[in-house]
Formats: sequence, C-alpha cells, structure tokens
Amino acid sequence: MNAPMMTDVVVLGGGHNGLVCAFYLARAGLKVTVLERRGVVGGAAVTEEFHPGFRNSTASYTVSLLNPRVIADMDLARHGLRVVERKMANFLPLEDGRYLLAGERRTQGEVAKFSPRDAERLPEYERRLEVGAAVLRDWVLRAPPNMTEGGWLSALPELLSAGRLGRQAANLDVQGRRDLLDLFAKSAGDWLDGWFESDPIKALFGFDSVVGNYASPYTPGSAYVLLHHVFGEVNGKKGAWGHAIGGMGAITQSMAKACAEQGVDIRLDAPVAEVLTQKGRAVGAVTEDGQTIRARAVVSNLHPRLLFDRLVDPAAVSADFTERMRRYASGSGTFRMNVALSELPRFTTLPEQGDHLTAGIIIAPSLAYMDRAHAEARLNGWSSSPIVEMLIPSTLDDSLAPAGGHVASLFCQHVSPDLADEHRETVADLMVDTVDRHAPGFKASVVGRLALGPRDLERRFGLVGGDIFHGRLTLDQLFSARPVLGHADHRMPVPGLYLCGAGAHPGGGVTGAPGHNAARAVLKDLRR
Repeated sequence: MNAPMMTDVVVLGGGHNGLVCAFYLARAGLKVTVLERRGVVGGAAVTEEFHPGFRNSTASYTVSLLNPRVIADMDLARHGLRVVERKMANFLPLEDGRYLLAGERRTQGEVAKFSPRDAERLPEYERRLEVGAAVLRDWVLRAPPNMTEGGWLSALPELLSAGRLGRQAANLDVQGRRDLLDLFAKSAGDWLDGWFESDPIKALFGFDSVVGNYASPYTPGSAYVLLHHVFGEVNGKKGAWGHAIGGMGAITQSMAKACAEQGVDIRLDAPVAEVLTQKGRAVGAVTEDGQTIRARAVVSNLHPRLLFDRLVDPAAVSADFTERMRRYASGSGTFRMNVALSELPRFTTLPEQGDHLTAGIIIAPSLAYMDRAHAEARLNGWSSSPIVEMLIPSTLDDSLAPAGGHVASLFCQHVSPDLADEHRETVADLMVDTVDRHAPGFKASVVGRLALGPRDLERRFGLVGGDIFHGRLTLDQLFSARPVLGHADHRMPVPGLYLCGAGAHPGGGVTGAPGHNAARAVLKDLRR
C-alpha cells in the first residue's frame, strides 16, 4: 500500500471552482493538492478537439458570469486569458422572414419594428432588472445567512449577515422590493407578459429562463433563472456576454497556471474513491488507485449528490441530511452539440455574413413555443420543435478551426434528463434540421459533430441529470437553502468537509464565486 501523503487541504475536482478555491487557499500559505478525475483540468469548462482540426468548448460555451474579482485576484490576463465581447448580443430569426437583432444602441430600434410600445418600455425594463441584478452581484462573493443550531452566540454572525441583507433590501424603494420578490418567485412568462406585448422581445429575454432549466418559461421560479443570467459582465460592461479566445478551456488553463504559481499540486487522472473520515471528521481522501492523501480539510467541487452518494460514509451524516440529498432536485433539459462546418450559415431572414453571426442565435420565436417544447419533452422524451441557441465562436476566434472552416456550439432545450442513449443521434439530427430550416444549407455544411445528451454530460462531467447548475435554481435550493438549509456556509455536515462547487451559493455558471466563498470558510476555520 502507498504511504499516506500529507497536505493542508485536498480539493476534489479540478473544475473552475476547485481551481479558484485552491488558488485562494494556497495564496494564504496553505499546502493544497487538487485531485482531478480526467486527464485535463477544467471540469465542464474545457476546450477539446471534437473533429480533426476543429476545437471548441465542449460543455460550457460563453462568458459573462466569471467574477471580476476572481479574474483580478488570479491575474488571469497575465496567465493568458483574453475575453472579447460579441459584436451583437442576440439574433432571433423568425419564420415569417423578420428578425430581431439585439446589441448595444440597437435593441430598442429593433423592438420598435414589432411594437413601438415595447420599445418605449424597454429602457425602464432594463433599469429595473438591473436593480435586481445589482443585489445578486453584491451577494455572490459572500455566504448567505445560514441557519444554525445552538444558542444566540452561535447565531450572532448569521444574524449580522441577515441584517446586512435586510439593510440592502431596505435601501431599495418599494418598487424595487416588489420587483425583487417577483423575480425570485414568479415565472419568467408572467414577469415578461407584464412588461411587453410582442412575442419576439419576450422570447429574447425569456430564453434565459429556460437555459439549463428543465421547465417552461411559465414555471414559477423561472424568473430567477432569467435574473441569474444577467448579473455578469464582460470587460467591465454589465450584462454583456463574450468569448474566451481559445474557448472556455482558456479560462481554466489560465487558472491552473495561477494555481501552479502559488504552489498548488494538481494531479490529473486521479479519481477519488472515498472521503476519509476519522472520529466523525473528514481527514483526507483515497484515490481509486489506493493513494491516501491526509489533510486538515477536504473541499469538494463535485455535485453534492455525487459527493454524498458515492464518497462519504453514510454513517457520518444524519438520516435527515441523507434523505434531503436523495431528494435534491437535479436535472436539465439540455442537449449539447459541437459542430464542425465547412462554411458559415446563411439565414433566410438575413442571408449576408455579418455581425449577427457573432451573436447568440436563438431559435425559439415565442414563450408559447418554449412552453410547448417543455410539455412535449416531458410527454415524449424530447420536443419535435426544440429550442436552439447557436453560437459560432470561430467568427471571433480563428484558432478554433482550419482556414475556411468554422465551429458552432448548439445549446439545445428540451430533452428529458433521462434521454436514452439510443435516441442521441435522432435528436442530434433534429437539432441540425431545426437550424437548417432557418439557414438552408447548414446541414450540408456539417463535416463533423459531437452530440452530448444529459446522460453523456453526467458521465463525462459529473453533471447529475445533465444539470449544468449542479442542482435546480429553485427557491428551495437557493441562497440560504443551497444545497440544504443549515449548510449554506459551504460547511458540510461532516466537520472538515466543505463544498466549493456550483451546488453551493450562488449556484451554477462559470462564476468562480463558490470557490472563492468556500476558501474563505476554510481559512476562517483553519485559523481558529
């Protein structure tokens, strides 16, 4: 048997949050070891060749939510990260020959083509949505108030935290407080129907409410998913989305370099078999090849259900917590494709090549269309009229494809989280055909593709049910209740065990925030 290795902290999983957490811990002077199951760091934020000569971001595919403080603290630009903004934000082609093109100083005029009233209301909508986004932005890098057991002394820090949140809400006017409640509790459809009358503008904004969310835009709580997607920024521009040159793997490769500079030991091809516990405390990890790494703290970047189903001794946690984890909702309607193209698509509504091809291209003309897509997927396993967002990152980054070629990311909704493998290619054909209806010739230009259904995303990246958020963003699994009420402070029920992945506050997306926040909790405890 291999002799045990000693370290201060062992991090399970080298996804972006694991790397962020490792960086902050190492920068504070701790000895940190990262154990990554795959042969490359990055988790779902990786760039890989999927067809000879064609590379793309395999799972996550676009940048906005990555926190500016994380970028600055890790000095990611010095380590090679460069993010460019899309030339247009979104392009919505319609079957009647019209289109909606959203972008800086352009969206309002485009909306006016469909409804002068909606165009007039748009600035106020954006202002009030930003009020809610600002609240989220302020709280992503701090743990939310956590439920505690014991007397007032143990509860005092959480009461102070709740007081800060209360003061922030009190600083909003009545309108802002009411909007915040709506955005946390209502459906996106109800929220948007209260603002606008035209289908295209509601579809443009409503798409964010179903991204990675196996739900209708009229499902209560989907307005929060919409809000979750707008609190980010690109190069200081709030709400913007961009592309990392070299793909999403460029983010995690630059993070790995920052970690190495701080002395972090990153071990690839090192799947973990169990979290080692002793006298009820987490004291290390054991890899599948039998290597024991003993540590003062264990930090998991895994999906919380994987952590407690597979790695933690059930006897180390309460029966109630085990039952809560069993019922922890995780499942996405996402079907992810990477496509190698011989040429750029030409859309019927806008056939010339231009800045619209750098945008997020949304094929979903109305909230009703999205609602039907969800209903049909629940009934039949997938929708015959799916929701497709296509990005063509090679229009901004020529390093991803050979000269003359291009790569496209297709982020598709809705399929059942339990979609059987034998239906994968049928669904992939449907997604390509859906784009081809709007851009004739697209199908003929496809020279290679990689299709990943929810089960593929789970096997490859540990996304249970294909859930890109490590658990649904519903009120019972948000903020102080993420992942379970009483453990919102990143401290798990086993002393010495912490959660730094997207299953912790503030949830999914390539933010780095859970990793940042978990590191603060670990450092506070180890300094006691």
